[in-house]
Amino acid sequence: MDTATINAAAAAHPSKGVTFKYGTAGFRTRADTLDPVMLRVGMLAALRSQCKAGAAIGVMVTASHNPEGDNGAKIVDPMGEMLEASWEGFATELANTPDDKLAEVFSRIASDLGVDTSASAKVVFGMDTRESSPALTKAAMDGAALLGAQVIDMGVVTTPQTHHAVRSINDPDYGTPTVDGYHAKLSTAFKDIYRLTGATDVITLKVDCANGVGAPQFRKTLAALGGIVQAEIVNAGEGKLNHECGADYVKVQQGPPANMKIEDGDRCVTFDGDADRVMYFFNKDGSFFLLDGDRISALAANCLQQLLDKAGIKLNIGVVQTAYANGNSTSYLEHQAKVPVACTKTGVKHLHHKALDYDVGIYFEANGHGTVIFNDAAIKTIKAAAEAGNESAKILEAFSRLINQTVGDAISDMLMVEAILLVTNSTVLQWAELYSDLPNRQLKVKIQDRSVVQTANAERECTAPEGLQAAIDALVAKVENGRSFVRPSGTEDVVRVYAEAATREACDKLAWQVAGLVWDRAAGIGDRPAQA
Repeated sequence: MDTATINAAAAAHPSKGVTFKYGTAGFRTRADTLDPVMLRVGMLAALRSQCKAGAAIGVMVTASHNPEGDNGAKIVDPMGEMLEASWEGFATELANTPDDKLAEVFSRIASDLGVDTSASAKVVFGMDTRESSPALTKAAMDGAALLGAQVIDMGVVTTPQTHHAVRSINDPDYGTPTVDGYHAKLSTAFKDIYRLTGATDVITLKVDCANGVGAPQFRKTLAALGGIVQAEIVNAGEGKLNHECGADYVKVQQGPPANMKIEDGDRCVTFDGDADRVMYFFNKDGSFFLLDGDRISALAANCLQQLLDKAGIKLNIGVVQTAYANGNSTSYLEHQAKVPVACTKTGVKHLHHKALDYDVGIYFEANGHGTVIFNDAAIKTIKAAAEAGNESAKILEAFSRLINQTVGDAISDMLMVEAILLVTNSTVLQWAELYSDLPNRQLKVKIQDRSVVQTANAERECTAPEGLQAAIDALVAKVENGRSFVRPSGTEDVVRVYAEAATREACDKLAWQVAGLVWDRAAGIGDRPAQA
């Protein structure tokens, strides 16, 4: 590794005096600050590949549901999962290293890890449709090239397609590491389920693609499906990315995106900007109804458990949620679907890791990001039963191919939902009737230092400041179906408050009372929270 060459590259991508932090979403901020960071991301991805004996590592250039002026980057590990948490610190350190110290700091990290920087490396690059993405991707490729890495350019793809490609390169049994290979895998599996269920009707959808990469890629999926799914695509790129459209907008606004007219009976879907989140929605008698990630988990768990029972296959199936999951969704899963539920800290990496504890692990955040993971033993058992002629096992085997098990995937998860509705002969209205959400409210409380608020038990219990949890418990005890928790924000000096209860009035009152407790006991700033 040539020190002079690295320092020259750093000088060509000069730092801009901005401090960065690599988190669950990777780097994500204003696009015009990211050029020097991308060089370092490419270097770290190549080093990660060298550390993993030359296995392919991915870099996805995207800011997901953020506004069009933002961008970012995520590093993808060999099996398509997120970057190992212990390496996030290296990413942050490199991003904040002065240009003239880059070679020195990078060499020290490589030495501490015992990585030979002359070893072979392979890095897969994908990017979304943002105007800033090509130049930022080029900067990351320049970084990987400094270590002699083989660069594989996927072009403009969804985030899940990059994850799929990385996994498929390192595990050829998983799939073909190309865009065409991705669409062929998903369409073949869906058509298998369509055939096995005896379906004949064309599925008709309205799909909001957030003016992002989901539109061109979903069109390719539709073509591969050969006409059995037809969709009216809106926000296909003619407007501003994520502006008044996309999964995040629809969930926050609790209403349809711009440019989509909904009639009763329409089945509607929304993706986010990089197509790793999906949610369903519909109108009934003029009222808007959203089917979010909690609802997708419930639908998937119920169907997969029924298929396993019909197939006579005993596997350990479970759902992973965070404290933000609606209490009635948890109750439905445990008491009606008869599927165990685990709770983890907020963040996809925590959910994904916990889901690996099950033979079949299901996780979705309420925002629509999630997937289903089948472990090797489960797939082997299901395949054996399918090959023996077990019809339910054949459907389960097709599900294991249809679902992108590496990461949340809007297109794959949408097809999973459609396949489940075929298998269960259900409508979206019947899906919505599985359970009713408890009224819930989220608030933010500004405080001087968020670090004074500490939590345990998957963020459901506040351990500091002393006495705060006991005070919250006392309030909750007075409310029917009451539940509330507080947790420090990961990005700003605020504490997030969540509350739910049997009625909207009781829920809102509880949320504001808890917010007041946080302000009192955690050095709140500004006006004390109070219900209007």
